[in-house]
Amino acid sequence: MALHPVLETVTNRVIQRSKPSRGAYLAHLEAARVKGPQRGTLACTNLAHGFAAFPANDKLALKEIKKPSVAIVSAYNDMLSAHQPFERFPEIIKQAVREVGAVAQFAGGTPAMCDGVTQGQPGMELSLFSRDAIAMATAVALSHNMFDAALYLGVCDKIVPGLLIGALHFGHLPAVFVPAGPMTTGLSNSEKAKIRQLYAQGKVGRAELLEGESQSYHSAGTCTFYGTANSNQMLMEVMGLHLPGAAFITPNTPLRDELTKAAAQRAAVITDQGGEYLPVGHVVDEKAIINAIVALLATGGSTNHTLHLVAIAKAAGIVIDWNDFDELSKVVPLLCRIYPNGEADVNHFHAAGGTGFVIRELLDAGLLHDDVTTILGKGLRKHCAEPFLGQGAPGSEGVVFKDSPAESADEKVLRKHGNPFSADGGMVLVQGNLGRAVMKVSAVKPQHRTVEAPALVFNSQEDFMDAYKAGQLDRDFVAVIRFQGPRANGMPELHALTPALANLQDAGRKVALVTDGRMSGASGKVPAAIHVSPEILAGGPLGLVRDGDIIKVCAETGTLEALVESKVWHARAMAHADMSVNQIGMGRELFSMFRNSVCEAEKGATTFPLPSPIGTTVGLHDKDPVGNTVPGSDEDFSTKKEA
Repeated sequence: MALHPVLETVTNRVIQRSKPSRGAYLAHLEAARVKGPQRGTLACTNLAHGFAAFPANDKLALKEIKKPSVAIVSAYNDMLSAHQPFERFPEIIKQAVREVGAVAQFAGGTPAMCDGVTQGQPGMELSLFSRDAIAMATAVALSHNMFDAALYLGVCDKIVPGLLIGALHFGHLPAVFVPAGPMTTGLSNSEKAKIRQLYAQGKVGRAELLEGESQSYHSAGTCTFYGTANSNQMLMEVMGLHLPGAAFITPNTPLRDELTKAAAQRAAVITDQGGEYLPVGHVVDEKAIINAIVALLATGGSTNHTLHLVAIAKAAGIVIDWNDFDELSKVVPLLCRIYPNGEADVNHFHAAGGTGFVIRELLDAGLLHDDVTTILGKGLRKHCAEPFLGQGAPGSEGVVFKDSPAESADEKVLRKHGNPFSADGGMVLVQGNLGRAVMKVSAVKPQHRTVEAPALVFNSQEDFMDAYKAGQLDRDFVAVIRFQGPRANGMPELHALTPALANLQDAGRKVALVTDGRMSGASGKVPAAIHVSPEILAGGPLGLVRDGDIIKVCAETGTLEALVESKVWHARAMAHADMSVNQIGMGRELFSMFRNSVCEAEKGATTFPLPSPIGTTVGLHDKDPVGNTVPGSDEDFSTKKEA
């Protein structure tokens, strides 16, 4: 199938835009690679420290400096339901790699915070920056230079992007991402949303609310709605960093364990010593990043990835922006209806055909690049498959992969590219005199996609909720929630607003949200222009909005405007707010370095720069580096592999 012309145009533009920084990145990658096992560069004292506590046979293998050593980097903790299953994984992995003549070590753990627990709490202000902290923790784990490949154990929100950013800074090492899978289906997501709205109206009490939440979030595994965590899993599949179909197999099942074993053994095989060297820095190239954007759009995934994918790309020397998302969204059809833009959960999606079905349909439509490298080698079509238990003895059945089904098992959930739910991906760039922002409209009905109404300005979601509870918001309005950007308070999620805004919309009011904060993949039916960039503390114009200004938010025309006379608008002083309360307590003071150095949302809200050629420096807020492409391109790698 020929590539769609828009996909080809956007990809070529990204390749050209990224040449200097991508070339610099690949040169750094090549410089870090050594002949033989990485630990061969260590002095005897270094090496002795590295295996002192190991079992005798594994210690002998490490001493010989012949067999590959695989790092385990895990975001395990007991509190995150999605991550609790990882407790069992290290021993499964260690035994699996021994069977293929390699050694695995638990190299390090990373933080893993749950946005579900911190939602609306001060700790949420650490959430976005925990991504970069996870990347740093990953770098610490790998800095011992003992390893020839790495397995990354993570699922949720900022955790997978952080792990991948860290992995890309060690891009000469192969990387396999190992999911834990979703919890089984409990109370439906739509029923949970109804209970939340009733609670916001005061029609049910806290006991009923807690019971509903407990029935929804009820066991080990990922939350079953299609938020950032499950969007992460979709993107790891389409970028070729998972084994096919691994994302949505439930925890603590025989198939889940066999997939973990297979992932571990694959990591050993794709080392330099294993014969199929596939470093992650070459797997994640410009085409893989574009594929990730397309898959995000086709499935109605989380808007958080308009930050995270930008940051992931940046770590690999690739420069993307919201124009790329917007142009692709116009031609990528929506193939899935998973809550919040449908009734089904991810278990239903997997049963209907799953990730392999989506990848095949997009390839067949010319909307994905097949000529990419994955952990299985050359070609994305190998990932149009789903896993099943093999025929071995109980406990060691192995995994077999079969072609994904030719037809969807439920067209209310999953469709072929010729019969999509909508012709576009439902993610829109809106811009105007209020800046640039993104809107996810796949769950917003057409009649609600344009709102023109007076502004009501709030400096926090708490102020908004106080006004709602006091009965002051029974009108048409655009809520402007400001000082929620990364520099101001770490850019927390603002989901506490969703039930209240939904109730007002259901009551017939025209309402919309405009904010420099985040709403992520769990956002729903209310139009929301989020991630407004630049934020006020970077000179953004949200600081000029006043109560009563007419604001126009239109997903159809891509408009984000304050309809204020130019002379009046430019005569206004920038608003100020006392942010001192957001800087101390719950560890926020430790994160001041992130707030003080973060770049704007459209550049990924990161605290690290683009790669630059050796001997030059690139500031965090500088434009793309300028210079010639240096040796070590992806084309060079492909040529060397073929040779």
